[in-house]
Amino acid sequence: MGDYEASTTVDVASTVLFEYLSDVERLPEYLPQMTEAHRAGEVAEGERVEVEAVIQPEGEPERKVEGEAWIDVVEDGKKLRWGAPGPHEYHGELDVDFVADGTSKLTVRLHTEHADGSSIEDGLRHTLAGIKSAAERKAANPSTGPDA
Repeated sequence: MGDYEASTTVDVASTVLFEYLSDVERLPEYLPQMTEAHRAGEVAEGERVEVEAVIQPEGEPERKVEGEAWIDVVEDGKKLRWGAPGPHEYHGELDVDFVADGTSKLTVRLHTEHADGSSIEDGLRHTLAGIKSAAERKAANPSTGPDA
């Protein structure tokens, strides 16, 4: 159980990076297990998001799962907050900070009651690397991606 935090620099302007990350439909671009993400109305915490993913738990066959979460986009301060219902009290936030022209600092904080800390830390680093790669690729060639 616990709180986790990780950061990376991204060679994309903070406003551009925040705009990219605020679009939940882009989640599958940087979270490879996620196949779909759609806004589905408002909830008390922000907006409800419906997601589909393909997972392969250790020792089990790959399978498609569907879920629901919420996201709150906070323009002032370039922050995203999110969470998902379930037994692990899963929620987190993401901050995009200005470093220099064309460079941002991306920090992700995560809280979960799930007990496997090293796996969560690895997943957090993997997620940051995916965001960095996808955002830098998109910024270098804005005509790429599903809407090209």
